[in-house]
Amino acid sequence: MNAPLPKAGDLVYVTRAASVQFIRPIWCRVIRVRDWITYDGWCWLDVYQLDARGDAVARRSIFVQPAKLESQQSTPTPRARHDQRRSPATRRPRPSAEARTTARIDS
Repeated sequence: MNAPLPKAGDLVYVTRAASVQFIRPIWCRVIRVRDWITYDGWCWLDVYQLDARGDAVARRSIFVQPAKLESQQSTPTPRARHDQRRSPATRRPRPSAEARTTARIDS
């Protein structure tokens, strides 16, 4: 009997048991299951490979045995992007045009 296929959005841990090409296991977020004809018990998945923080680092198509995939119930959320701009509280007030002109004349 075949295992249920993962769905788009599922987080799966792909190990050597799922496919011999994965010597080092990787975490992936499933984009879609391809409807390509394969051997019984195998499928093609389009996935985003995730790094340790949960950010997508590569898009891949992988050939795996769904019965051997490990899944995680709670999906980690990607880290929030840090806004590089300073907050208004840390900005120094800009001198007026008159003060800038006076500063140049005095120098």
